[in-house]
Amino acid sequence: MTTNVLVTGGAGFIGSHVVDRLVNEGYHVRVLDNLSSGKLDNLQRHLDAGKVEFVNGDIRDASLVKESLNGVNAVIHMAALVSVPLSIENPNLTFDINLLGTLNLLRSSAAKYINRFVFISSCAVCGDPEFLPVTEQAKTNPISPYAESKLIGERYCLGFSERKLLPSVVLRFFNVFGPRQGISDYSGVITRFIDRCKDNLPLTIYGDGSQTRDFVNVKDIAKAVLASVKSVEVTGEVFNIGSGKPTSIKELAETVIELAGVPSQISYKPIRVGDIKDSYADNSKARRLLSFEPEVSLRKGLKELIDYPIVAT
Repeated sequence: MTTNVLVTGGAGFIGSHVVDRLVNEGYHVRVLDNLSSGKLDNLQRHLDAGKVEFVNGDIRDASLVKESLNGVNAVIHMAALVSVPLSIENPNLTFDINLLGTLNLLRSSAAKYINRFVFISSCAVCGDPEFLPVTEQAKTNPISPYAESKLIGERYCLGFSERKLLPSVVLRFFNVFGPRQGISDYSGVITRFIDRCKDNLPLTIYGDGSQTRDFVNVKDIAKAVLASVKSVEVTGEVFNIGSGKPTSIKELAETVIELAGVPSQISYKPIRVGDIKDSYADNSKARRLLSFEPEVSLRKGLKELIDYPIVAT
């Protein structure tokens, strides 16, 4: 018997890969997405096959959320405003979507006695960490409205779990990349680098390029999400989901230029407000309890993304 899973934000870049993984494992999936950043094309083959049901709507719509949860056993909550720069420009919208929307979904899920609620959070909740690699016990210090909203969302979920209202798991994603990732003013650094390489333009780095990030492939992310749905003894836990390896932004830019085979140069601009200096994951807890093993190397994933058509979002 298949388990019905609701994936909010499931038409997006990361969400659609999670949906792929769920469908391949025999789950029936319902996606709730307002398509503000997601694309229906990402789900089309599953919709045509009758394995995914799509609901066009917003997580802040209480009645629609309640209806979308009918017959559902598990919820994977990925819908969010995820851009740090945009959250600084418009913090009210960020908190409205990321907090009120999450609380709306939590309350309705608890009322429906959902068996597992997976909340997608971010390494950004730790800000500039005191120690590296970043563990789940690291001091939290969000330095953007986006990061603050994710930390409060975590507390909401863990609070519901502690009070035994809703069995919840928190996954802190590090810097996710891979096919279907779009390009926009607020998109991640990798797609911006690749897009500029294709036009033989300089790659812009904010700061001196020594800052580090943990880049984890979206296919590995999807495996971790599935494991968090299936694993029994992980209720109330927080997990870092990253590669466990630091890469400097300068090294990233040089690798993209090399793999793209173009003569693009690197230009430098002042560091942006809300950007952290260094971050990479201690993923040992996820390895131990979720059997999480990152398999796609940065170079392999970059090559695949360079060969994949990146579209504007």
